[in-house]
Amino acid sequence: MAEPRPGLALRFQRPFLAARPLRSLPWPELEESLRTAPDSALLADILHKTILHPLCVKYPPSAKYRRCFLTELIKKHESTAAEPLDELYDALADVLKEGESTHCYKNYLLVLLLIVNSKPMVCADPPLPSRVLQPTGDCVSLCESTALISGGTTGLITWEAALHLAQWALENPGVFRGRTVLELGSGIGFTGIAICKACQPRTFIFSDCHPRVLRQLGENIQLNGFIPEPGGTWSIQTESQGQEVEGENCQNPKVIVAELDWGSVTEKQLLGLRADVVIAAAACALVTVQHEYLQWHTHLGTSV
Repeated sequence: MAEPRPGLALRFQRPFLAARPLRSLPWPELEESLRTAPDSALLADILHKTILHPLCVKYPPSAKYRRCFLTELIKKHESTAAEPLDELYDALADVLKEGESTHCYKNYLLVLLLIVNSKPMVCADPPLPSRVLQPTGDCVSLCESTALISGGTTGLITWEAALHLAQWALENPGVFRGRTVLELGSGIGFTGIAICKACQPRTFIFSDCHPRVLRQLGENIQLNGFIPEPGGTWSIQTESQGQEVEGENCQNPKVIVAELDWGSVTEKQLLGLRADVVIAAAACALVTVQHEYLQWHTHLGTSV
């Protein structure tokens, strides 16, 4: 039996808006549903929850990604006896008019992963755990590079480690609630922005050391409704600057963007940040980085 129409369309929505690999979308389920009951309304529902979704219209994934998605959707449509759907071809025509860009947008719909007990198969069986995704209602929209390496850095895209750390944070908000959080190597901001939106930290300090990454990070923070502390990038140059972190600010949470080089920052400068929690999505990517990260943890006496 085909999956209920609304459920299938929503299963396309979240990965599409985040521009996840097209192969990860539920194409087999769509094919089965169309074989069971050829229906243009299902394809129209998917189109409106993806390409024509307000988030996609305002912050679109790359033209190439949207073009490939629509081409695949049209193939599924043409392989069935479903009624013609002009909207599909109109949408593709609009995308084909666009030129390629060096940047694109990705929209991450935040969800909680809930583990619930499902009905046992037989009376003697214990309940089986089941994974349920529950939307939080929040979304993180980011401007990202379309290239893996851009401007001499790989920091202008969102890495898988950031997605996993953010998911853990959403499932453990008490770690961050009401506390000052320092993120090492924030990149373009996904993890920190997700925590600011869903976990209620008192202060969140984003940090990185590459100028282009810091610039894009600041833009993405503002894109999501937060205003970094005035004065541009907050640079840790003197021992006393860290005292500014606890200043008064009407925004909740208070957001700071810090230029922070993991290899040259001093212990006193780090202590001046007075962070309660330190996080780093890519801290274990290299042994040298991991060693520095553990040294920082020892110096700061913070939660990790």
